[in-house]
Amino acid sequence: MFFPFFVEPVQAAKVAQTGHLSRGNAIIELQEKAETGDADAQYALGGAYYQGKGVQRDYEKAAFWYQKAADQGKAEAQYDLGSAYYQGKGVPRDYAKAVFWCQKAADQGLAAAQYVLGNVYDDGAGVPRDYAKALSWYQKAADQGHAAAQFNLGVAYYQGAGVPQDYTKAVFWWQKAADQGFAAAQYDLGNAYHDEAGVPRDYAKAVFWYQKAADQGYADAQFNLGNAYHDGAGIPQDYEKAVFWYQKAADQGDAAAQNNLGVAYARGAGVPQDRAKAVFWYQKAADQGDAAAQYALGNAYYQGAGVPQDDAKAVLWWQKAADQGFVAAEYNLGVAYLKGQGIAQDKGRGQFWLQKAADKDDEAAKEALQKLSH
Repeated sequence: MFFPFFVEPVQAAKVAQTGHLSRGNAIIELQEKAETGDADAQYALGGAYYQGKGVQRDYEKAAFWYQKAADQGKAEAQYDLGSAYYQGKGVPRDYAKAVFWCQKAADQGLAAAQYVLGNVYDDGAGVPRDYAKALSWYQKAADQGHAAAQFNLGVAYYQGAGVPQDYTKAVFWWQKAADQGFAAAQYDLGNAYHDEAGVPRDYAKAVFWYQKAADQGYADAQFNLGNAYHDGAGIPQDYEKAVFWYQKAADQGDAAAQNNLGVAYARGAGVPQDRAKAVFWYQKAADQGDAAAQYALGNAYYQGAGVPQDDAKAVLWWQKAADQGFVAAEYNLGVAYLKGQGIAQDKGRGQFWLQKAADKDDEAAKEALQKLSH
């Protein structure tokens, strides 16, 4: 996925650099300079109102002063005004005006604006979608060291979106962004080393980059790092550390991590065995549509493991997983229909689900169908 655009205005750091806001009468002095037409003061005053530094936060006044500075050609003000129009902060939301002002700033070489224009053309927000223009603007920003643009450029090469697919170039740009601490790029770079995409397979390097992103709270990387510890891939096997990282990702709502955490509690791998906690995490993941968790939750109800035994609930969850093509659930559901266990007996439906599983080379399903044919 491409990284979201229109982050906090670029002025945020610049207001502090002016030094004006640290004195008692600073806002008054700034206001006086702004009213004389000083573009830097107008921009700084807009930033003060936007951040609520030295004055009460007021997005409308922030936009007013950004407009004044933007009209004089101050690139940062043009960008922040564009951001205001995009977010509808202080002015009515207007994508066309957002693009207009960002274009002004981008044409002056402001990397943040160039990056935003890349996203705008990528998404077709306020302009016709145009991958070539998106890439052109990402490239301009990336060449200036803009990490998010470097990441998006890497994604474009990886996906072949607007350019010929090229994993090597994807890795090149992810490396640039990763070296700046950009978590999404660190994660994708880890995947590249794990999957041998654009670089030789190297599980240790994959773990290195997953760790970098995981330490920044990136849930997908935390999950992958948990898998690395679980499997001993690129790092010594350690179920306790696997559970630690699964927990981190699960607490952020990552369904796959929630399922794996459930498995860890069910097996007592890295944590004391606790079937009730296993069900708790299966339920979390299943409610998000994770097929493996839905299947496991069905099994828990079927076995009465961590929950009261309930064939009907077992079938309900197997059905959800089977509907997503989860082969083991298809088999269990087929058997349930054949036996009338937790659901009305229906041999036709039973054969239907067994066939679904058999078509995916499930040996138990093939055997069951063979017995039915005799």
